[in-house]
This record gives sequence, structure tokens and C-alpha cells, in this order.
Amino acid sequence: MAGLMQMPNGQMIQPQIVLLREGTDTSQGKGQLISNINACMAVVDSVRTTLGPRGLDKLVHDDRGTTTISNDGATIMKLLDIVHPAAKSLVDIAKSQDSEVGDGTTTVVILAGEFLRECKPFVEDGVHPQNIIKHFREAAQMAIARVKSLSVSIEGKDAAEKRELLKKCAMTTLSSKLVGGEKEFFGQMCVDAVMHLDQDLLDPRMIGVKKVMGGSMRESFLVDGVAFKKTFSYAGFEQQPKYFDNPTVLALNLELELKSEKDNAEVRLTDPAKYQEIVDAEWNIIYDKLAKCVDSGAKVILSRLAIGDLATQYFADRGVFCAGRVAEEDLLRVTKSTGARIQTTVNDLTPDQMGTCEVFEEKQVGNERFNLFRGCPASKTCTLVLRGGAEQFIEEAARSLNDAIEIVRRAVKNAAIVPGGGAIDMELSRHLRDHARGIAGKGQLFINAFARALEIIPRQLCDNSGFDATDVLNKLRQKHALGDGSGVNFGVDVNTGGVIDAYEAFIWEPALVKINAIGAACEATCLILSIDETVRNPRSEGADGQPIHAPGGRGGRGGGESQGRGARSR
Repeated sequence: MAGLMQMPNGQMIQPQIVLLREGTDTSQGKGQLISNINACMAVVDSVRTTLGPRGLDKLVHDDRGTTTISNDGATIMKLLDIVHPAAKSLVDIAKSQDSEVGDGTTTVVILAGEFLRECKPFVEDGVHPQNIIKHFREAAQMAIARVKSLSVSIEGKDAAEKRELLKKCAMTTLSSKLVGGEKEFFGQMCVDAVMHLDQDLLDPRMIGVKKVMGGSMRESFLVDGVAFKKTFSYAGFEQQPKYFDNPTVLALNLELELKSEKDNAEVRLTDPAKYQEIVDAEWNIIYDKLAKCVDSGAKVILSRLAIGDLATQYFADRGVFCAGRVAEEDLLRVTKSTGARIQTTVNDLTPDQMGTCEVFEEKQVGNERFNLFRGCPASKTCTLVLRGGAEQFIEEAARSLNDAIEIVRRAVKNAAIVPGGGAIDMELSRHLRDHARGIAGKGQLFINAFARALEIIPRQLCDNSGFDATDVLNKLRQKHALGDGSGVNFGVDVNTGGVIDAYEAFIWEPALVKINAIGAACEATCLILSIDETVRNPRSEGADGQPIHAPGGRGGRGGGESQGRGARSR
């Protein structure tokens, strides 16, 4: 009789066990899984039309009034305020694809959505999710292995040929962007930018991007060094020289201006003449610093901190250019390219602490003035100056070039490419279908479903281009089914609505993009399939509608009633 409770009428009952707080929402079983799949498919539909060279853009307007126009999958997924807990996993895979590879963010989201769409009938028919997960992971591993076997290495080429191959990869990425009309111009610019970097590190932070409104896209240019916007300046700035050949560059992290005392110091004087000595001492300190800067032989002086009006006029009188309050990332790139070392004192300056460049000049770009350092001997950095008619357009151009630069970086490090235009996806689909025929049991259906899902990429390319997807996919299946393997590289021709040898047409993408996309999409699908219950805890509210914390809990910020350490007890 242990564990039973007696009611007033003498009846013995089992007491109710309360595990979750009242109002907790629990959803479980097949219905919950299908609900998660439907939510993910709804998210995918919002980015589906942005895929490919004929993809459309999305305009996202947030509550702060910021307007963003983009067709970059990762950018759109970040801006969408997705509240469904399962659908947020699609945002995560788009972010991971963006950080890991730089391109293919729309592809990975669409693939994940299509995998889930193919799973839905099996789940509705009562198939256990673990069976689907097992065979999907097997199919993903086979697909990745097939991508590696089909990839073509661009290693061993001479420098000119390799640059041309990298340019083709960049142009493939840019073809689906807002700047696709000038993909050859910007593709060359992206390759040049990456080739200016340290080829061992390929640090993307060493590529600066400056945006100047006005002008056309073709007025954008690449600086083989550093360019940054003119900083705040005082009256004497216009008297300074704005052009130097082979100048010596001094980089400082030091204020060159008169500063008031930070502490309230009291000085008692018995002789009024002593007061002038104290004032003169302050002036002597700043003049001593300025004289040491000029004596060092530097012609261009940059500082991360302020350079005051006195110092500006002093340098102007002696034919020296100075700029204060230079942004930290700009100063870092200047030191990397010129070989200068940032100094925190002007005492004992030596020539090896200075940097140099072939040409320093101040140049007018649109309504802005830029300081340019060209022909740097230790040049491991460069700067892209982008022009355009509208702010949103320049922002999207910067995002597009970032994707192209990332792709070129990856192609330099992992020099393996595969044909794009849906060619590799159709070949993977054919390969998995052939393999599935040799499997006895339900696994054949699941691997066939995975193969069918891969066809969404060429199908969506056709839909976004306004062509009949069924007709084009039938042509592609016929090409890829040829026994001699001559149709392996055929993909969608978005210009004519037919099929084209993507490799011969230079529609290339790094193999790493496709490998990462398939792996991430499969993992996201398996994650969502493995969820069979969602528990949503309610927020307990006090009388004033504000959240309160459970008794005995640690309490959060702003509770108002808890006493901090050292608080006076009441």
C-alpha cells in the first residue's frame, strides 16, 4: 500500500506526480515531427527564388527602419526573425557555410529543405526516423566521396594560368549576385586582391573595403596597399603636402596634443614667476615630442590617437603630413604593408622602426578624400574602393565581393574544382540511384529519396530562369546516363534554357563548397528528424506582468528585491 493516498471518503488513490510547471506546452510524436518539417520548408521557400544567375533579390525592412536588399542566403537568413526553434537550425547551417566556405549559403538551405520534403511521406507512413537518418548519412558520405573523385585539381599550373582559373571561379560566384553584369571586371579585382595577401596565411582582414557613394560600378578600383578615408583634421592640415615619393612612414599609438591634468592637482607657489615656468614646461614637453618626430626623418606620421591643432600646424610648417584618430584596422594594415612598427613613445626612434612606400598621395574619390599608400615593399594587404549610385547597392556589392574573395581564397588553399550549373548535383543523383538498385530493403527507398532531393538545384535554376524544369531535367538525365561518361559535366544553361557542358563553359566552383553544403544539409536534416518532442516552458509573471524567478533560484538581473553583496539588510 506504499505510495497510496487516502481520500476523505476512504478511497485509496495514487497521488498525481507533477513534473512540469502548469501551462507548460508539450508537443510530441509524429505530429510534432511533421510540424517541424513544415516550418523548415516554409523558411526555405523564402530564399528559394534567390538561387542562381537569374535569382531574384529580397528586400528586408526591420523595425529600426534599416533596409537591406540582398540575394545572399546567409544575409537573408540572419535578417529573418525566425522564432520557430527547429527552423533556427537552418539559420545556423547558412552561417556555418558562410564562415567556412563563403558561398553556397542558399544552396545549403535549399538542400536541407528538400531532404526534409522527401522525408515527410516516410514519416507520415510510420517509418522510424532513425532508419531514415542512418541511410541519409550513408548517402551523404557516398555523395561527398563522389564529389572528391570528380573534382579536377588546378595545382601545378603556371601563375598566369592559375590566375585565369581562379578568375573563372570568382566569376561563377558573382554571376548570381547583383554585380553579375560586371562579373569579369570584379572577378579580376577579387583575384588580384587575394594574390596581394600573404599566400601562407591568406588573412581576409588584410583586404580593406571602402564604400564611396556616387559614380558607376566600373569606377571601383583596387589599391595595391592601403587606402583610408581622411580623418578629422585641424586648420593647419590644408597647408601640409599631399604627395610624397618614397616617404618614410611613422606609426604611433600616442597623443600629440596638450592635455589637461586628469587629476585635480594643487600647486602652491610662493613666487608668481614660477607659474610661467610650469606653463612653459607643458609646452616644452609637447614641442620636444614634435621635434623628435620631425628629426626621425618621417614624412608621413599616423597615430591611432588624436593629433591636435598645434602639432598639425607644426608639421605643416616643416613639410610633414600627419593624420590622427586613424582606425585601428587601417593602421594595422598600414604597418603590415609599409613595414612600420607602431610606437608608443617618440624617444629613441630608429630607421628600422619606420616604414616606407613608393607613393603616398591624397586623392579625391567622389565626395570623400582618401589617403593612399601605393607600392609598399612588404605589401601583404590591399584595399577595394567600391563606387555605386545607392547605399544599398554598394552594401550588396561589398557582400558579393566578400563571397567571391572567400571562394578564391578556398580555391587557392584547396585547389580542386567541380562543374557548376547543377551538373555535379545531377551526377551525384545518378550515382546514388545506381547504387540504390543494389540495396535490398527500405534503404533503397531512402537513398532514392536523397538522390531525388539533389535534383532540386538544377530544377530551381530552371524555375528561377523561367524555363520548363521538367524538360531540362529530362535532357540532363539523358546526358548523365550515357555509358561513356561524356555527359558528366552537363548542367543547366540559364541563357538558352537548354543544357551545356559546364566545365567547357568555365562554370566552376570549388569542390569544398559542394562537400560542405551536402554535409551541413544532411546534418541539419538528421537533427530535425531526431526531435520527437518539444517542451516550451511558460514565463511565470508577477502582478505587474513582469517575469519573476522561482523561489530558491539565483534570480536574474533587475529583480529589484534581491540584495547584492554588501547591501544593507532591511
